[in-house]
Amino acid sequence: VQLVESGGGLVQPGGSLRLSCAASGFAVSSYVLSWYRQAPGKERELVAGINSAGGSTNYADSVKGRFTISRDNAGNTVYLQMNSLKSEDTAVYYCVADRRGIRYWGQGTQVTVSS
Repeated sequence: VQLVESGGGLVQPGGSLRLSCAASGFAVSSYVLSWYRQAPGKERELVAGINSAGGSTNYADSVKGRFTISRDNAGNTVYLQMNSLKSEDTAVYYCVADRRGIRYWGQGTQVTVSS
C-alpha cells in the first residue's frame, strides 16, 4: 500500500501548482481522500477533503476559493490545484486516504512559495 505525492516545488507568490497523489496497492474509490499540510513549527492541518464519489468537498477557510481538490477513481489518483499561492502556503503537503478507521499517509511533497 502506497501513496506517492508529486508536483511540489518552488513558486512565486501569486503562482500556481498542481499536486498529484497516486495510490498503489489498494483502490481509492471507496476512500475519503484528503490533503493535509504542515509548515515549520506548526501543527499539521487539513487543507481539503473529497468524498468517495467526488460529489462533496470541504476546504480550510484559508484556502477556500484558491485551492481545488479532485479525484480520478479510475486512475487511482487525487489532485490539489493550488492557485494564487501565498507565502503562508509554504509547507509539506500530504495526501491521506481514510476508510472505516483505516488511514494511509503519503510521504509528503514540499511546496515553497517565495519570491
